[in-house]
Amino acid sequence: MRADDAESAVAVRALLYGHLVSRALCSVTGLGLPDLMTSGPRPVAELAELTGAHEPSLRQVMIALTAFDVFEELPDGRFGLARLGAALSTDAPGSARASALMADQVTGRAWHGIPHTVRTGIPAFESRFGAEFFDYLEKRPGLRELFDRSQSADLDLEIDAIERAHDFSETGILVDVGGGNGELMARLLSVHPQLRGVLVDRPAAVTEARTRLDRAGLAERTDVRAGDFFAAVPSGGDVYLLREILHDWDDDQCVTLLRACRRAMSSHSRLVLIELARDGGAADADAKMAALMSLYMLSVLPGRERTTDEFEALLSAAELRLDAVHHLTGQKVLIEASPARSTTVGPSVDRKLMIPKDVAEQPSCTR
Repeated sequence: MRADDAESAVAVRALLYGHLVSRALCSVTGLGLPDLMTSGPRPVAELAELTGAHEPSLRQVMIALTAFDVFEELPDGRFGLARLGAALSTDAPGSARASALMADQVTGRAWHGIPHTVRTGIPAFESRFGAEFFDYLEKRPGLRELFDRSQSADLDLEIDAIERAHDFSETGILVDVGGGNGELMARLLSVHPQLRGVLVDRPAAVTEARTRLDRAGLAERTDVRAGDFFAAVPSGGDVYLLREILHDWDDDQCVTLLRACRRAMSSHSRLVLIELARDGGAADADAKMAALMSLYMLSVLPGRERTTDEFEALLSAAELRLDAVHHLTGQKVLIEASPARSTTVGPSVDRKLMIPKDVAEQPSCTR
């Protein structure tokens, strides 16, 4: 056997066994080890006693994870957090803890169904849990809150880059389409006192958004609406913001959503998309992360990660023009777009009260 053949055979096995690392990370995060170890190294026996774990098995997992920069084993036998392990603690900047818990409870289980998805086109999550992802979360508030925390942690990683990429200081009304629990809107309104906001999402999301914005003292500057953003979004906004929304949906659904935004936009309105752009080289670490996220979407929802050219095609199909692409972090980008030509606008927003005059309160949203 040639040396390069042997190397390839070993390398592909490492990919095949990669799920074991994910399971191990979910296990130690679920036990709360990263938080227990933030104060310093601890003996495995002590950690096992605190968490109710089986000491020999826990030691084996922790030793294995030292090879992946999660833990470090000290000469005295204690274990401390290495660089990646620290990122799993609750208070770490951009903490991955919520993502690990989501993978442990639901999303990771869906990954096993990817072979079925490849054969049928049905998202593995639906096959595994018998419900569409967001419908499933809506019936489980605790899980929805965990998902929101994972999204907020992701936002920590890119909020500064978002502010640098797009100037919100001259925006009057920001319409956050699929704004979830209101975290992004709260951050933007907090640093831009002239900004007012309208948030549209499904009922389970907007309940938390109202609470968050009220708690931040922003209730007078915001209007939170439950509705179907595929059917209509409030018009009269200066900027329509969609953060990581299009990657949830297939091309036809994306065009339907973008057309709803286009109908609501005036000639001076701008559309801002924040998405992952799958434009890197195959060997690039950021490109590999983009590939993993595309597989993640395949397992959970009908969407996927796209290239900037594909985003431009979606925008064009919705009578929108791509104006600029700004790099954020990794392969995340902020895309600015504007109306390609005039069209009839949808129901309007009262620019004082920000209440859509003609959009009835919807019982649910298809996101």
